[in-house]
Amino acid sequence: MTGPSSRMLDLLSLLQVRRDWSGAVLAERLDVTTRTVRRDVDRLRELGYRIRTLKGPDGGYRLEAGSELPPLRFDDEQAVAIAIALQNSPQTGVAVDEAADRALATIRQLLPARLRTRIDHLTFTTTDGDDHADPGVIEVISTAVRETMVLRFDYAFGSADGTTTSRPPRRVEPHDIIARSSRWYLLGWDLDAEDWRIFRVDRITPRIPTGPRFRPRELPDGGATVLLEARFKGSDTEDRWPCIGTVDIDAPAAEVARWLHDAHVEALTEETSRATLGSWSWTGLLAHVLRLDRDFRIHGPSELIDAARTLENRLRRSHR
Repeated sequence: MTGPSSRMLDLLSLLQVRRDWSGAVLAERLDVTTRTVRRDVDRLRELGYRIRTLKGPDGGYRLEAGSELPPLRFDDEQAVAIAIALQNSPQTGVAVDEAADRALATIRQLLPARLRTRIDHLTFTTTDGDDHADPGVIEVISTAVRETMVLRFDYAFGSADGTTTSRPPRRVEPHDIIARSSRWYLLGWDLDAEDWRIFRVDRITPRIPTGPRFRPRELPDGGATVLLEARFKGSDTEDRWPCIGTVDIDAPAAEVARWLHDAHVEALTEETSRATLGSWSWTGLLAHVLRLDRDFRIHGPSELIDAARTLENRLRRSHR
């Protein structure tokens, strides 16, 4: 049995996890009686927490919005999760590394010695990139998404020599922000192009103020994530590659699957396998297979066979 103070913190933690709790479920989670739960709820109300009693056959409780947060108190799993998430901030693709370090240091001081030791042992190396999104820009875009306000922004386009060029300001009805592979993207309806467009957030410079308001448009079937993946594969709405072919490869299925991540691979024998994979082009599909440096036979379709013949002739000409 835990002490009253510790039990009240546990009760507050449970009330913040979800909206409604029955008295019986709370009693079971805290290993006390329903009468004790009622007493603890009354004590929390005396401390200023707004907890509403729910009517019904089982009764229950709800922590009202606007209640103050309790003192920080984490169990082992929560402490580990926070430490990993904050230390892994470079992988988020947002420029919050320094703020994350300060947050972890602040939380560490509030933890008991046992948990401080655990998170101190959680040290690892993360890779970093140069294309981090500005958290302030993410906040501006998120606000425009929530309030359905037209977003005006300058958009920088990268070039082969590493420089960037700007075009006239874009006018977009922002629909969603999506994080994918350590990069952040804005999905919105481009008012000038009259079509759905995807923009990298790290290349966006918002213009203030936003507006006017707009009525949200209905996304194509599949939603925002499917539309994003479709555009990366060269399709308008369908999450699939435009060129899909099948080849038999003289390599075990486990080895092929390790290198062809998006392919469907099945074993034919212990040393041969069949892979169905996609790419932007038929030649690009062949390039994926060629990097395995193994003999292979094209199963189809005819477009892939034609591309192989074209590539064969090109390679012959290259060394004459």
